[in-house]
Amino acid sequence: MTGVARVLATDAAVALIERLRTEHGPLMFHQSGGCCDGSAPMCYPLGEFRVGNSDVLLGEIADTPFYMSEAQFAYWQHTQLIIDVVPGRGGMFSLEGPHGLRFLTRSRLMPDGAETVPDAAVG
Repeated sequence: MTGVARVLATDAAVALIERLRTEHGPLMFHQSGGCCDGSAPMCYPLGEFRVGNSDVLLGEIADTPFYMSEAQFAYWQHTQLIIDVVPGRGGMFSLEGPHGLRFLTRSRLMPDGAETVPDAAVG
């Protein structure tokens, strides 16, 4: 049986990721849990945002790792995230801001009994 990915990206998100990779080199995402940027997928140069033992690697989108805090994952573990792009200003620390676009997380419930691929990995 083929597993269900925990995180996917729309074609528009993949195109923007590829554009940002050309400009900034390898990238990473971390799903912000709030504070000054709200709950938004934040795109950083790979290694600029320090992940640790309390972060969960959900998978990759466009060859880019996507993380979320373990505490936030406890709430989102039954959902599949779909990363999209919409016009507007997003998180002030995320790389897409100067392009007048922002990444947006959409979600849907995982099918009952779905096996995820890859399994989320902590740390």
